[in-house]
Amino acid sequence: MRHYVGLVHKNGDSDFGVSFPDFPGVVTAGATLDEVRELAEQALAFHVEGLIDDGDAVPEPASCQQAIADKDHRELTAIMVPLRIR
Repeated sequence: MRHYVGLVHKNGDSDFGVSFPDFPGVVTAGATLDEVRELAEQALAFHVEGLIDDGDAVPEPASCQQAIADKDHRELTAIMVPLRIR
Protein backbone atom coordinates (compact mmCIF):
# COMPACT_ATOMS: atom_id res chain seq x y z
CA MET A 1 0.00 0.00 0.00
CA ARG A 2 1.28 3.47 -0.87
CA HIS A 3 1.50 6.21 1.73
CA TYR A 4 1.68 9.89 0.85
CA VAL A 5 2.95 12.73 2.99
CA GLY A 6 0.27 15.01 4.39
CA LEU A 7 1.33 18.28 5.96
CA VAL A 8 -0.72 19.37 8.96
CA HIS A 9 -1.14 23.06 9.62
CA LYS A 10 -3.15 25.07 12.13
CA ASN A 11 -3.42 28.80 12.59
CA GLY A 12 -4.88 30.24 15.78
CA ASP A 13 -8.52 29.28 16.19
CA SER A 14 -8.77 27.56 12.79
CA ASP A 15 -9.40 23.87 12.22
CA PHE A 16 -6.48 21.57 11.45
CA GLY A 17 -5.70 21.51 7.74
CA VAL A 18 -3.83 18.97 5.64
CA SER A 19 -2.23 19.50 2.26
CA PHE A 20 -0.30 17.07 0.07
CA PRO A 21 3.04 18.06 -1.50
CA ASP A 22 2.56 15.37 -4.17
CA PHE A 23 -0.88 16.75 -5.10
CA PRO A 24 -0.89 20.57 -5.09
CA GLY A 25 -4.37 21.92 -4.46
CA VAL A 26 -5.64 18.84 -2.61
CA VAL A 27 -6.52 20.00 0.90
CA THR A 28 -8.92 19.15 3.67
CA ALA A 29 -9.64 20.32 7.20
CA GLY A 30 -11.08 18.94 10.42
CA ALA A 31 -11.80 20.09 13.95
CA THR A 32 -9.53 17.46 15.55
CA LEU A 33 -6.38 15.63 14.57
CA ASP A 34 -8.31 12.35 14.36
CA GLU A 35 -10.93 13.92 12.11
CA VAL A 36 -8.39 15.57 9.83
CA ARG A 37 -6.46 12.29 9.47
CA GLU A 38 -9.65 10.50 8.40
CA LEU A 39 -10.63 13.29 6.01
CA ALA A 40 -7.11 13.40 4.58
CA GLU A 41 -7.35 9.72 3.71
CA GLN A 42 -10.72 10.30 2.02
CA ALA A 43 -9.52 13.37 0.10
CA LEU A 44 -6.42 11.54 -1.11
CA ALA A 45 -8.41 8.51 -2.29
CA PHE A 46 -11.00 10.70 -4.02
CA HIS A 47 -8.34 12.67 -5.88
CA VAL A 48 -6.33 9.61 -6.96
CA GLU A 49 -9.49 7.81 -8.12
CA GLY A 50 -10.23 10.87 -10.27
CA LEU A 51 -6.73 10.78 -11.75
CA ILE A 52 -7.13 7.10 -12.59
CA ASP A 53 -10.61 7.63 -14.08
CA ASP A 54 -9.18 10.42 -16.27
CA GLY A 55 -6.27 8.25 -17.38
CA ASP A 56 -3.72 10.53 -15.71
CA ALA A 57 -0.55 9.27 -14.05
CA VAL A 58 -0.47 8.88 -10.29
CA PRO A 59 2.85 10.14 -8.93
CA GLU A 60 5.05 7.97 -6.79
CA PRO A 61 5.00 9.15 -3.18
CA ALA A 62 7.72 11.57 -2.14
CA SER A 63 9.59 10.63 0.98
CA CYS A 64 8.98 12.52 4.19
CA GLN A 65 12.50 13.94 3.90
CA GLN A 66 11.74 15.25 0.41
CA ALA A 67 8.48 16.83 1.57
CA ILE A 68 10.04 18.71 4.47
CA ALA A 69 13.11 19.75 2.50
CA ASP A 70 11.07 22.68 1.18
CA LYS A 71 11.75 25.57 3.58
CA ASP A 72 8.02 26.46 3.57
CA HIS A 73 7.19 23.00 4.93
CA ARG A 74 9.72 22.80 7.77
CA GLU A 75 7.39 24.27 10.40
CA LEU A 76 4.56 21.86 9.54
CA THR A 77 3.91 18.41 10.97
CA ALA A 78 4.21 15.60 8.44
CA ILE A 79 1.90 12.57 8.62
CA MET A 80 1.82 9.53 6.40
CA VAL A 81 -1.58 9.06 4.78
CA PRO A 82 -2.40 5.62 3.38
CA LEU A 83 -3.89 5.46 -0.10
CA ARG A 84 -6.92 3.19 0.02
CA ILE A 85 -8.75 3.06 -3.28
CA ARG A 86 -11.39 0.69 -4.56
